[in-house]
Amino acid sequence: MRFHQAVTFLPIDESLVLASVSDDLGYSGIYLSDHLFNPKDLKSRYTYSKAPDGSPFWDKDTAWPDPMCLISAMAAVTTNLTFTTGIYIAPVRDLITVAKTVGTTAVLSHNRVRLGVGVGWCEEEYIQTGQDFRTRGKRLNDMIPALRAMWAGGWVEYHGTHYDVPLCQMNPSPTLPIPILCGGDSEAAVQRATTLCDGWINTGSVQPDVAFEQIDRINDALKRADRQSDEFSIYLAIRAMPDLDLYRRLEDLGVTDLLCAPWMSVRAGEGDTPETVQAARVEVCEQFAENVIAKMG
Repeated sequence: MRFHQAVTFLPIDESLVLASVSDDLGYSGIYLSDHLFNPKDLKSRYTYSKAPDGSPFWDKDTAWPDPMCLISAMAAVTTNLTFTTGIYIAPVRDLITVAKTVGTTAVLSHNRVRLGVGVGWCEEEYIQTGQDFRTRGKRLNDMIPALRAMWAGGWVEYHGTHYDVPLCQMNPSPTLPIPILCGGDSEAAVQRATTLCDGWINTGSVQPDVAFEQIDRINDALKRADRQSDEFSIYLAIRAMPDLDLYRRLEDLGVTDLLCAPWMSVRAGEGDTPETVQAARVEVCEQFAENVIAKMG
């Protein structure tokens, strides 16, 4: 099982330090989220909101660094880590922009990008980029094979339902295929993941019993797609204290990747400096690596 540090909500000035430390400690990767901006006047309902008005749980001044920019920076100070987006809202962007930025980031990171995609929920972002919110799922289904075609190298083209690209060259191109994973719990997302993608990412942290149900659902969908023998990644975030027995049970059922964020247990208190907070976060990441990652082998 591979362990990935989720860095959503980590102060951006700590990102490179945490990435470098994680690389040395044996973490497998970094997991990043994506939003273009925080609307002042938000009318869209956050899919997993528990608030009566449907608002998300984060503050309106939350920073959302561009995932590909951040991956490029972290790749420069690491050697082994992979970088997974969870999720990159691909259809809020046009095909060529996604193909170019993700492809270049894969080149700069020496093929360490794993692209987790999804349709998103914030219509305000789609309005500002001029992309159709209503067709985002259908366009993503067409974008996935289109991206694979654009990254093939040399003269490439793609002719699909929503995207039509004549012969062109998009250089530099990745020297290895970029794994594409799909995030989401809807039937459409599960179908997309198990028929078009190389893996699936659950949305949000869930209780173990819910996780077991999700795994069964994905494995059933893979069987229906006749892909039960394919190499397929399952990413999970578990709402439970570190538990080696639990992790081994999940691994036996097909879970390949586990999201963790030990650094989140450290909160700045009165009198703390950014340096002391960062040092404390590094320390708990070291403890997790020693007590969990090393013992999972």
